[in-house]
Amino acid sequence: MKIKRSLVRRTVAVAAAGATALVLAACGGADDGGSDGSAGHGGHSAAASATASPTPSASASDARGGHNAADVAFAKGMIPHHRQAVEMADLAPGRAGSPEVEKLAAEIKKAQDPEIRTLSGWLTAWGEEVPAEGAAMDHSSHGMDGMDGMMTDQEMRGLEDASGEAFDTAFLELMVKHHEGALAMAETERADGAFAPAKKMAAQIITSQSAEIERMNGLLGKG
Repeated sequence: MKIKRSLVRRTVAVAAAGATALVLAACGGADDGGSDGSAGHGGHSAAASATASPTPSASASDARGGHNAADVAFAKGMIPHHRQAVEMADLAPGRAGSPEVEKLAAEIKKAQDPEIRTLSGWLTAWGEEVPAEGAAMDHSSHGMDGMDGMMTDQEMRGLEDASGEAFDTAFLELMVKHHEGALAMAETERADGAFAPAKKMAAQIITSQSAEIERMNGLLGKG
């Protein structure tokens, strides 16, 4: 009987040891798999991280949730405003009388083209319509009441027909007025907008275009 009880205890001990070894082996396999990222706990962590990463649709959803009517008005107003500035700048090569004016025009185009694309992207993400090419500004949408500095068709035709010093003077005077309109729009966005990237762009426009106004007034002899 003593022998039988001893055998039973030994059998239980062996079984327990075997179960412990299997558990340790399983955990060890999971750790090894995690070290190369192919399986085990590490693999699950990687999958969880990938799931947690923001998707394009999630980013668009965040953009929709973080803007207000002032942001929409800013984007819809600034796109045609910038487009006209680029159109004015495109007239400078071959018409400008001074290299300074031609250089300034190129810098204005370089700065405002990317902003047009960014503003258009925001409107698309928000489910809003991007102003069509050639569309006039909707004054009621941003409360400017015609004070946005936009050129009339007559002013644009006059600029197209000018050259040399006459072009330089007209371009600078009209662009100063145009920039002043952009500053007013940007100030409204900074005060009333809710979308942080739009408010940041507005601040950049205020800084850069204020400096360009000072530079243009200098070229006009209005220091």
